[in-house]
Amino acid sequence: MSKTLIRGAKVLGGEPQDVLIDGETVAAVGPGLSADGAEVIEAGGRILLPGLVDLHTHLREPGREDSETVLTGTKAAAVGGFTAVHAMANTFPVADTAGVVEQVWRLGKESGYCDVQPIGAVTVGLAGKQLAELGAMHDSAAGVRVFSDDGKCVDDAVIMRRALEYVKAFDGVVAQHAQEPRLTEGAQMNEGVVSSELGLGGWPAVAEESIIARDVLLAAHVGSRVHICHLSTAGSVEIVRWAKSKGWNVTAEVTPHHLLLTDELVRTYNPVYKVNPPLRTEADVMALREALADGTIDCVATDHAPHPHEDKDCEWAAAAMGMVGLETALSVVQQTMVDTGLVDWETVADRMSFRPAAIGRLAGHGRPIAAGEPANLTLVDAAYRGEVDPAGFASRSRNTPYEGRELPGRVTHTFLRGRATVVDGKLA
Repeated sequence: MSKTLIRGAKVLGGEPQDVLIDGETVAAVGPGLSADGAEVIEAGGRILLPGLVDLHTHLREPGREDSETVLTGTKAAAVGGFTAVHAMANTFPVADTAGVVEQVWRLGKESGYCDVQPIGAVTVGLAGKQLAELGAMHDSAAGVRVFSDDGKCVDDAVIMRRALEYVKAFDGVVAQHAQEPRLTEGAQMNEGVVSSELGLGGWPAVAEESIIARDVLLAAHVGSRVHICHLSTAGSVEIVRWAKSKGWNVTAEVTPHHLLLTDELVRTYNPVYKVNPPLRTEADVMALREALADGTIDCVATDHAPHPHEDKDCEWAAAAMGMVGLETALSVVQQTMVDTGLVDWETVADRMSFRPAAIGRLAGHGRPIAAGEPANLTLVDAAYRGEVDPAGFASRSRNTPYEGRELPGRVTHTFLRGRATVVDGKLA
């Protein structure tokens, strides 16, 4: 079994320590460690975090391998410091059966760059009419615990209630894409001043907030777990904060792009900024940052949504919605949350590793950096500054909103159960 000694790393941003990896586990943490025959990495005060966990990734396989595959997506994840991702169900065919989720899970095992935990669809074909095989997907080799029709809202209250009741039996969670479909017909961007000036169909905040309000009430009534995907408005924050104050089992995520970008960027008519839910106002962005800092929003999730060139290089109305995010997520969180003084690195570890792993009930991830724990680790050079160049992405797609933008921080090493998947910023 190989040994690696990381010397002088700031564990969770604290005082520099040494971390010894022996095989698949952390053997020791402390000052002045040594180990015969170990490969030594001089961290030089870089930040050591537990491997990041993403609750919301689109890997596109099966069916849209022109956008991404499990292999290319997990490579992108590793470069971004992730050791586990949850793969959304909107594939072709939809991941609504035990067979499809097992296929995705096995492809993740074969890739070896990070663990892939499939998310099962809530309804057959994401059609919102009939519950999918929730129990069979949970009992499969993939062991599915999270279910979502992401990309579409489970807008039927009866179906949503039944799903919450069903997953309660095995401590599952329904992750809701909160979008009232009747309120967003023809919508192209956030409804507000900018949409009025541009003449683009508006996507009102209430279309998100009304579904969240309904679903936290349903979860409380059933006594089940609901998770709110890509929360994007100040009003949504208040509803989740209220639900948590009642002691209800509600969790929520925010994307990096909703922590940084606003609807003012749509004035460029560049479809790279077209996303679901849409970019919101500066006031929404500030509310999301505060909510992530105080724990109202539990975690950061990338909503990594790769698209081929032709689906984005077109007129705004025809363009697909979504952005790639795995390789830039940690940098955006550093810029918006750490460098602004809102949170420290220990909180980043909580919001990007501990909590998402707990919500997904993902064993072996989101664990402390301590002796005897799995060696899922990410080493970050927080002092780095550089421009984003999508030409160097590991992802198959290039639809990033950060091209040419300077972002801080860079993942230099990622370890999956002690094995380096990224070394000096490059795939191992």
